[in-house]
Amino acid sequence: MTDSLRHRILGIDPGSRTTGFAVIDTDGHRSQRIVSGCIRVGDQPWPDRLGIIFDRVAAIVAEHQPHEMAVEQLIFARDPTAALKIGQARGAVLCAGIKGGVTVHEYSPKSVKLAVVGTGGAEKSQVQHMVRLLLALTELPGEDEADALAIALCHAHSMGIPSRKRAAASWRDWRP
Repeated sequence: MTDSLRHRILGIDPGSRTTGFAVIDTDGHRSQRIVSGCIRVGDQPWPDRLGIIFDRVAAIVAEHQPHEMAVEQLIFARDPTAALKIGQARGAVLCAGIKGGVTVHEYSPKSVKLAVVGTGGAEKSQVQHMVRLLLALTELPGEDEADALAIALCHAHSMGIPSRKRAAASWRDWRP
């Protein structure tokens, strides 16, 4: 971590098959990517997938020692089984962070897009493009990796804003 970027954030985009992760250092205005990628669980039996997600996130926390973790909130899905699996994957992620002593923050997908792209209805490709620009990456990150970087950046941009205000995805959600 450079002297001027003193805060480390782990961003997580939970998924049932692919979980994106990103570690950034930030001062709230400028941010630098430390590491990012995806945890792929393959076709393992479901309980084993959750164990892999938990173990890999716990290892990332232990290795990079983030100050805080930002996780995407569960969105409603048309398929209840898929929503349940993503919720369970989120649970594995949250437990790994808490067990590692990291403060956890949650953001809606709309809030993340609004913070990074400027509109809550941004497409995945727009998120990828803005993440690349904001972090001066040489290559466009994959979708899940870009989402994790965007979640970390969203939290970096929200530092110092009370949690009740920071979670607002639109003016309708904002509460003083």
